[in-house]
Amino acid sequence: MTRLYLELGPKKVFACSLDWPGWCRIAKGEEAAIERLMEYVPRYRIIAERAGLEFAPGEPVVVARVPGTPVTDFGAPYQVPDLDQEPLPAEPAERGVALLRAAWDLFDEVAAAAPEELRKGPRGGGRDRSKIVNHVEEAERSYARMVGVRHKPFKAPGDRGAMRAELAEVLSRPWQPPQTTAWPPRYALRRIAWHVIDHIWEIEDRV
Repeated sequence: MTRLYLELGPKKVFACSLDWPGWCRIAKGEEAAIERLMEYVPRYRIIAERAGLEFAPGEPVVVARVPGTPVTDFGAPYQVPDLDQEPLPAEPAERGVALLRAAWDLFDEVAAAAPEELRKGPRGGGRDRSKIVNHVEEAERSYARMVGVRHKPFKAPGDRGAMRAELAEVLSRPWQPPQTTAWPPRYALRRIAWHVIDHIWEIEDRV
């Protein structure tokens, strides 16, 4: 089975995989969110295969529901489910980091191949390519602090790589509660990978 949890916002619902970091989709209503998540199986498979993993999800099964907030409706999986407080052994931690690295690499490739000016949304909104790249990098620097990885704004060419190397090392460690950082590592892997992957798909859809 494919274990999911649902984050229930006031108007929208996130369906998130517990075992495949970053595979999360949002829609209006529980069934619609699950259906949308499953529609993205082929696109997530590209990332999994780049990480050297077979991605053949089974029947989706909701194992938890968490109350969301207006941030959920805004478009981010914001709440930390209780299941993320479970111990994280080395193997799934390393597997999650492999997926995160694959997402980083694909994001760089997709961004490099995209034009600077992307198609606007139905209301004329949406960042252009360089602003999306900057947004992802700055958000990631902020997310990294939630697991104790602190870096100043990137200035030198290698600054982003140094932060990502430290972040990957921290998240690949086995973990046991109690939680000593703002985010437990299971949630951090999911949230960071989701943000990168979400913007990969945004760029692809707006080229």
